[in-house]
Amino acid sequence: MTFQELVAASRSYRRFEQGHAIERHTLVELVELTRLCPSSSNRQPLRYLLANTPEQNARLFDTLGWAGYLTDWPGPAEGERPSAYIVVLGDRQTAPHCDFDAGIAAQTMLLGAAERGLGGCMVASVDRGALRRDFRIPERFEIPLVIALGKPAEKVVIEDMKGPDRYEYYRDAEGVHHVPKRPLEELIVEF
Repeated sequence: MTFQELVAASRSYRRFEQGHAIERHTLVELVELTRLCPSSSNRQPLRYLLANTPEQNARLFDTLGWAGYLTDWPGPAEGERPSAYIVVLGDRQTAPHCDFDAGIAAQTMLLGAAERGLGGCMVASVDRGALRRDFRIPERFEIPLVIALGKPAEKVVIEDMKGPDRYEYYRDAEGVHHVPKRPLEELIVEF
């Protein structure tokens, strides 16, 4: 797979083959990739909470919101939920903010997941209070996002936007997930 193909395969998947287990060592390998990533001021504030047991997954699932543009869809049904999660944490004692680091690390882990035939979704719609309480996460850690992982059970298609304000993703009648992207000509500006 070329790097461009790997990036294209690294989509936001929200439906998975729930019976496809992801072993802890795979999650550790994905976290290992983040050690190699750039970090603001090289402070390396990120820490990770790994979840891959049915009990952990059920507790974590209940704290997440799934697809803001799909207003009539409550999220993956039983049988199509993620097999594992990586909760990205920012240690405030190491650095006051971790937004840039979290984004770089999350994308790197999703690229690593795609290379392994897995898919994922960066979820920022999180009930942080419930997640903190349920997993006993100390206050010193901020929770920028959660990465849901599994074997994809949906087709995701990238297509050109049909207008400058038509960026909402959607599902068609066959359940195919469409993701509009701005044309390249719109991304490059000259002054």
